[in-house]
Amino acid sequence: MKVIVEADGGSRGNPGPAGYGSVVFSADRTSVLAESKQAIGRATNNVAEYRGLIAGLEEAVNLGATDVAVAMDSKLVVEQMSGRWKVKHPDLIPLHQQARTLAQRFDRVTYSWIPRARNAHADRLANEAMDAAAGIEPAPRTAEPAAASTETPTSPAGWTGARGAPTRFLLLRHGQTELSVERRYSGRGNPALTELGRKQADAAAAYLAQRGGIDAVVSSPLQRAFDTAAAAAKALGLDVTVDEDLIETDFGAWEGLTFGEAAQRDPEVHGRWLSDTSVEPPGGESFDTVAHRVRRARNRIIADHGASTVLVVSHVTPIKTMLRLALNAGEGILYRLHLDLASLSIAEFYPDGGSSVRLVNQTAYL
Repeated sequence: MKVIVEADGGSRGNPGPAGYGSVVFSADRTSVLAESKQAIGRATNNVAEYRGLIAGLEEAVNLGATDVAVAMDSKLVVEQMSGRWKVKHPDLIPLHQQARTLAQRFDRVTYSWIPRARNAHADRLANEAMDAAAGIEPAPRTAEPAAASTETPTSPAGWTGARGAPTRFLLLRHGQTELSVERRYSGRGNPALTELGRKQADAAAAYLAQRGGIDAVVSSPLQRAFDTAAAAAKALGLDVTVDEDLIETDFGAWEGLTFGEAAQRDPEVHGRWLSDTSVEPPGGESFDTVAHRVRRARNRIIADHGASTVLVVSHVTPIKTMLRLALNAGEGILYRLHLDLASLSIAEFYPDGGSSVRLVNQTAYL
């Protein structure tokens, strides 16, 4: 017998009051064969996700299923169960093994990622379980919709006509380095975070863990960004994926110079560079080139993660460029936006091409 297992789990605070939900459908998805939910006390999102998967596989075993198609909105669990990602977090290793042992009881098991909007039944069960873990009285049940809506009720872009569940980008700038203290051009060089920079990264990580709801962490390859991302990933119980296209601008011969030193070295080029995004620093790259690769990174993140929330840790120019894409703004915005070190901005990109910006340069947690 073939069945479909959909599962979800979550935590209010990550870690915080946690719960999971799972549902087993018939192969044609017309009938609910079993469902389960449970509050599991204080845990992380990823632990809850695995507990939801385990519960769904146990229900499938009890039903006598032989062919199981698992669908979840946790990219981490799907990739780890498929064998494409390693399981590194110690809290997840025994849960992963338990799930693999259950999976061996079927003739065939497949794992696929689905957007959160398509995982509505399991998501509802998981939220009811999280409410129970947090001591919240359940709300009156309403009839299950015939088909899950693809419109997120909290979407700020609904009035613009944008439709579907967006990919939400949490755009975090890296913490302080010695070059940023001295206000020097810092592009492809690889200075480490200062002591203050590490504290900034930890403060951002603590805030993001409390905020919760983050499904993946993607970082620039440069050390200052990766270390900032790693602090957040550790707090969230996630791994860091590196995307080379999120690297900072190549400032060429201006690398390590102050604004005044660069202007004195190349007065004519520097003057044009301040207002023309096609101008390259000597031996470097233009902001137009940066925009091309940042757009490529954005498209790749959307394709990989769908209707998820992704923490993107990068540098001032790529983040400004991502905000420019979301605003569909002209090149002048790059020269007018200010982004502090370790600041957070939020942009959303919708499947129909719509986009919105929800936040720019938050630093209250520092």
